[in-house]
Amino acid sequence: MRIRSVEANNRKRAFELRTSRGVFTYPYAKLDLQPHTENRVREVFPDPETGGEAFTYRLESGAEDAVHLDAVLEYNQDPSYLNEILLHQLTVEARRAVEESGVSKRELTRRLATSASQFYRLLDPSNPHKSVGQLLALLHFLGRKVDVVVSTGEPMTRSKPRRGRRSRSTV
Repeated sequence: MRIRSVEANNRKRAFELRTSRGVFTYPYAKLDLQPHTENRVREVFPDPETGGEAFTYRLESGAEDAVHLDAVLEYNQDPSYLNEILLHQLTVEARRAVEESGVSKRELTRRLATSASQFYRLLDPSNPHKSVGQLLALLHFLGRKVDVVVSTGEPMTRSKPRRGRRSRSTV
């Protein structure tokens, strides 16, 4: 995904980004180099050096900084992005578990009832076309325990401790 356009909205004190997945906002408060009344955003543009995966903003003082699209997607809790992160984390752990287990890849493909090529796609961190279920099954076969925690209460982006009920489910 690439940033198509980006605008500074000083009234909302946020950047507005347009991508193929929609429009996202990113507040000035999350920036390392924050604009303010005496030092406003002078220029903002998708950064061509990153292939459009980040935007650069320049303040009236001449100072500039860049923000990667991943930070924007994480702030907005984009479901597709969060799914990619989960798949990547599970894949890294599955690769580590396969290396440490000593179980042959042939045995694992047999136990998963899949082909060798599908098994290797499952272990490829750059492959987003796999299911969490497949990775959980592989981790289970390798003796790894995965806990899924679902909690209610405050949104995850808040810095204050969350309050509310927690339910724990072991998969």
